[in-house]
Amino acid sequence: MTQYIIRRTIQALFTLFLVTIFTFSLIHLAPGGPTQVMISPGVSPEAFEIQKKNLGLDDPIHIQYLRWIGNLLQGDLGHTFKNNIPVGEILWPTVGNTMVLMIAAWLVTLIIALPWGIYNSTRVYGLSDQTASFISYLGFAMPTFWFGIILQQIFAMKLRWLPLSDMWTYGKEGQIGDLIMHMIMPVTVLSLGFLAAYVKYSRASMLEVLDQDYIRTARAKGVKERRVVFRHALRNAMIPIVTILGMDLPMLVSGAALTEKVFNWPGMGRLFVDMANAREYSVLMAITIVTSVFVILGNLLADILYAVVDPRVQLGRKGGAGK
Repeated sequence: MTQYIIRRTIQALFTLFLVTIFTFSLIHLAPGGPTQVMISPGVSPEAFEIQKKNLGLDDPIHIQYLRWIGNLLQGDLGHTFKNNIPVGEILWPTVGNTMVLMIAAWLVTLIIALPWGIYNSTRVYGLSDQTASFISYLGFAMPTFWFGIILQQIFAMKLRWLPLSDMWTYGKEGQIGDLIMHMIMPVTVLSLGFLAAYVKYSRASMLEVLDQDYIRTARAKGVKERRVVFRHALRNAMIPIVTILGMDLPMLVSGAALTEKVFNWPGMGRLFVDMANAREYSVLMAITIVTSVFVILGNLLADILYAVVDPRVQLGRKGGAGK
């Protein structure tokens, strides 16, 4: 297991290194690039060159990359190009806000979807299964921004039961009750999208396992159905779910840009949209790197959990996951 984790960690670090090169190169190749944003408009060519030199933009691109990556390793995400504000002061509060929203949506989804999918696998094409299929199709097909606007029209503007947008009511910052009221609609929108996927995955995974020979053998021996489902089938059925959970982990940080924009939630998704419109490349690079770190950590965690959950994985042996 230790060798497996070390090998996966080295692969993850190498992938992250490639991401930094790709991100830095892409930003510098973008139309306008950081030079046009950092240099004040209307300056003379002489002043332009002086300002460019002072900002280090006349250095070769590999020197600029090494300087950027060196600062990044020291925890310095840089400064905004236009106002020279530390990127960390803008970014980290939004990460926390996004995690509050996304973790709530994720937990609501898992609490509903996993038991529901497992139950439907034992009642195929029953009323509950048909209802889940309808909701899943609805979740896959309906645009999240449209669903969010519909909820705002009904519950905020007509019924006035819930606040229209934002994270807090002015003057009530820090009150948990006020935060929950503001979270109801965005969490509902996000949960519907997650629910559509997780109910389908958990049901399909359970159906596949319940059709295995060892399950039929257990039933033939007279093992109670509840024990067959929860003791013999559930663990193996969780293997693909664990993989999906690990791959979805980065969403807890990256957020859902459209949902945050619709509900004016001060999270990282909305920040990315705003900074893209403002062409604040230093912030965009920081968001990309932070998201990439969580994507890689999520995949690494999924690999490790996969090895823990799946008894067929023979770590460090020929033909196993550690191959």
